[in-house]
Amino acid sequence: MNSPKIVYIALGSNVGERFSILQASVNRIFEEIGEVTKVSKVYETPAWGFEGNAFLNACIAVSTRFTPKKVLKKLLKIEKEFGRLRSDSKDYQNRSLDLDILFFEEEVIEAEGLLIPHPQMQKRRFVLQPLADIAAREIHPKLKLTVRELLSQTEDTSGLSEIGDELKIPSKQYRFRKCSYIAVEGNIGAGKTSFSTMVSQDFNAKLILERFKDNPFLPKFYENQERYAFPLEMSFLADRYQQLADDLAQYDLFKDFVISDYDVFKSLIFAKITLHEDEYSLYHKLFHLMYKELVKPDLYIYLYQNTDRLLENIKTRGRDYEQNIQPEYLMEINKSYLNFIKSQTNMKVQVIDISGKDFVNKRADYLALLEEIDNHLD
Repeated sequence: MNSPKIVYIALGSNVGERFSILQASVNRIFEEIGEVTKVSKVYETPAWGFEGNAFLNACIAVSTRFTPKKVLKKLLKIEKEFGRLRSDSKDYQNRSLDLDILFFEEEVIEAEGLLIPHPQMQKRRFVLQPLADIAAREIHPKLKLTVRELLSQTEDTSGLSEIGDELKIPSKQYRFRKCSYIAVEGNIGAGKTSFSTMVSQDFNAKLILERFKDNPFLPKFYENQERYAFPLEMSFLADRYQQLADDLAQYDLFKDFVISDYDVFKSLIFAKITLHEDEYSLYHKLFHLMYKELVKPDLYIYLYQNTDRLLENIKTRGRDYEQNIQPEYLMEINKSYLNFIKSQTNMKVQVIDISGKDFVNKRADYLALLEEIDNHLD
C-alpha cells in the first residue's frame, strides 16, 4: 500500500467558460487522483508563446497514492474529457484545459513523455505566481531554489491579474469519523488491510493491523491443518486480545478515531471451521472469558468478495504459505462470517459486496465505498 504523496499540478484554460472548466477539472482530479489539499488564487494572463485568448491559470496540491506515471495518464484523460486534443506539434495553441505536473514531492523523473519537475516552470510567471500561493517554500529538486526565489528571479515579465472568483476544494464530511472505533473485516484476500490503511491515512485515524506475519504457526497450519489448527487458533486469540486490549486502552490525542483491520470475534469464526468439536468447546469457553473484557466497535464492516476474486488477490500478493488455499475453505469462511453477522443484535454491522470493485487502483470505487458506509449511518 503506497503512502500518499503530494503532487503540485498547474491548471490553465483559454477556451470556453474558463473558470467553470477549471473548477470542474479540480472536481475530476479529486474523483480520479486524490484529495485536493490546497488551491491557489486564479490569475488571468495573456497567451504565452503565441497569439491567442487570455488564459486563466491556477495551481493545486493533491495528495495521491498513484505513481507519477499513473497521475499523468489520468490528467491526460481529464484533459480529453474537456475537449483538449494534444498534438505532436511544438507550437503553442489555444486549449480548453491544460494540466501539468510541476512537482511530485522531491522526485526527479526524466522519461519519455514525463519530466518532473516541469522543465519550463521557472521561466513562466503564470505558473510560479499561483504555485507560490500554495507552495512558496517548496524547493525545486534540481535548481535547489524555493518557489518564492524562482518567482523573484524569473525573467518572465508577463502581466498577471487576480480575478475575483475562487476555486473551491472538493470535500465531503463523512459521519463515520464520529465513531470512536471501527473494525473492518473480510475473508482472506478481501482487502480489509488495504482499506483500513487508506482510511487511517486519509482521515487521521489510529490504525491497528493484525500481526499475522509474526505467527510461527501460520505457515505450518497451511501445510498440516490437522496438527497445527489448535496452537494456531490459540496463539492468534492471545495475540489479538493482547493487541486490542493494549491499543484501544492507549488514547491518542492526535488521532480522531481508531480503525482496525480485524475484530477479535474472527478468532471464534476461524476456530469453528478449523478445530475438532472437543477443541472448539474448550476454545469457546476461553474466548468468551476474554471477549467480554474488550471494547466493542461502534461500527463493524464486512467486506464481501466472491471466491474467484479472493483467489486472484491471494495469488497477486504472493504469500507462499497462502498459495494452496482451496476455494472450499474460503467459501466456508464467508459462510461463517455471514452467520455470525446475522446473529448480532447489539452491534452496528454493515456488509458491503466489493466483488466488482477495485478501491486500491480506482479512486472512484474507493469514494463509492466511503459513501456507502456513510449512508449506512443514516
